[in-house]
Amino acid sequence: MNKPLADRIRPTTIDDVVGQQHILGKGKILRNIIESGKIPNMIFYGLSGTGKTTVANIAANTSHKALYRLNATNASVADVKAIVKESEGLLGQDGVLLYLDEIQNFNKKQQQSLLEYTENGRITLIASTTENPYFCVYNAILSRSTVFEFKALLPEDIEHALKRALDILQKEDFPKNKLIVEDGVLRHMAEKSGGDLRKALNALELAANYTIPDEKNQICLTMETAQQCTQKKVFQYDKDGDSHYDILSAFQKSIRGSDPDAAVHYLARLIAADDIQSICRRLMVIACEDVGLAYPSAITIVKACVDSALMLGFPEARIPLAQAVILLATAPKSNASYMAINSALYDLEHIDTGTIPRQLQNKHYDGEGNVEKGQNYLYPHDYPNHYVPQQYLPDKIRDKIYYVPGNNKQEQAAKEYWDKIKKK
Repeated sequence: MNKPLADRIRPTTIDDVVGQQHILGKGKILRNIIESGKIPNMIFYGLSGTGKTTVANIAANTSHKALYRLNATNASVADVKAIVKESEGLLGQDGVLLYLDEIQNFNKKQQQSLLEYTENGRITLIASTTENPYFCVYNAILSRSTVFEFKALLPEDIEHALKRALDILQKEDFPKNKLIVEDGVLRHMAEKSGGDLRKALNALELAANYTIPDEKNQICLTMETAQQCTQKKVFQYDKDGDSHYDILSAFQKSIRGSDPDAAVHYLARLIAADDIQSICRRLMVIACEDVGLAYPSAITIVKACVDSALMLGFPEARIPLAQAVILLATAPKSNASYMAINSALYDLEHIDTGTIPRQLQNKHYDGEGNVEKGQNYLYPHDYPNHYVPQQYLPDKIRDKIYYVPGNNKQEQAAKEYWDKIKKK
């Protein structure tokens, strides 16, 4: 059975690895580590198809250690122990390098089992994960490892690799045919892969294998063929992973920054991922956190758009969602209420705020032992403008200011009104 193209094109030297120049370029730390042959415990973190397995293979070769591979999705502690036992023989005389893929699928106890062997040097661990290791990898392993982030590949990096793959296909799979590729085909595949080289290679292999040769025995890879093999652009999106939170973060920050174009772009990404719940939840938060009192009606309008979207479902839901996004992005901004409640909660956690003033307590009668008689609460509606000066905060924080009006028309108008009433 022929090996997949992605395996056949796998580089054996650092110079052949595409992308990741921030860690593999000349003089960069990971490159220096690999070239030294002295491999420490490492964690490779990044999206699929960005070269983590390839670099681990190269590291193992330069270290001259016996390489073992496990995938945490279906491996167990027993598999790790079996590798340790094998390392006691001739194969492990120079040490063992264990490449553990998808380490996030090992629970805490399973990850802890690795510590004993990494600490005594029986195993050098290179673990990979598509999720943030600071959230999914046990702290003791993190503290004993160096973390390297593998970034999504650029289209030009992927296109370069596709050209090498095309040569391999021509020599190994189609020696009697001539592969002809229309201009733009490889670039199209690269751009549709979402930074995942493996996806692009699979598309190229699919196109080559299932395109019927013409009368000249030529296999012509056209743009139409490329479009059929790639179908929909790949989005690196995992509802429980980093890409999910990165897009949501960019979404909210674009709205907060009053950039409707960027906000609609990130909305489109979320829609492409069919993540309506996250969109709706985040819009409700933004309406209160970032627009807030500068446009108090925003939450009402956004709630109506959200309800409509949930009732309609995709694809029609994109319309009220876009309306809500553009409304929030172009609305005046205030985080005054957000800052006020955060400040109040901070004080509750960190300082003694004292007791509620007597006039605000729910006092209906005074016991015999009470020196102070009467609640002395002043009912504001009995006074002009429904206001009367009165202490509401506890004594210990009586002069504390939590709410600072934002510099917008709505809040400034309210401030002007109350400054006049309170005669400040």
